Amino acid sequence: MTYGLVEMHIRRSRHEDKEPIGAMLAATDVFRPEEIEVALELVDVFLDKPNQKDYDMYSAVGDADEVLGYLCVGPTPVTAGTYDLYWIAVHPSAQRHGVGKALLEFCEELVRLQGGRLIVAETSSQPKYLKTRTFYLHNGYLEAATLKDYYNVGDDLVIYAKYLRQQEDTQHHIGG
Repeated sequence: MTYGLVEMHIRRSRHEDKEPIGAMLAATDVFRPEEIEVALELVDVFLDKPNQKDYDMYSAVGDADEVLGYLCVGPTPVTAGTYDLYWIAVHPSAQRHGVGKALLEFCEELVRLQGGRLIVAETSSQPKYLKTRTFYLHNGYLEAATLKDYYNVGDDLVIYAKYLRQQEDTQHHIGG
């Protein structure tokens, strides 16, 4: 498939993707080392425990099987049809070519096929995350909540949500 100017396809993440995922996260210049460490721990669990049901992980790869981006999504415990988008990242060289949008659309379809109805994504209020926040808004996510000083003083948690299907009652709307 061609997304923007990039030839790519999306497949389940593999063992050989771990190192490129770590390098990609570092290359974005957004994530702190401890955040990258957590992301790679999730990669290890996903790859080493194939029967786990906590989350799925997919890589967007180019023609030479190079990792252009990845996502990690899973059902939110003790909810009915709510999923957390734990990670979504695109290598800086592939940004603004539709890779992130393709990953997000793939994620949404995956969640729909699994009976999901709501995806929740969390990010930081720091200026370096402005592109991330704008990305969610441009892709139909609503800013559901902000928790002041969540990560640190002056670093709020911003929560985005997208309903994938309407419920019969009308009390599911964000903020009301």
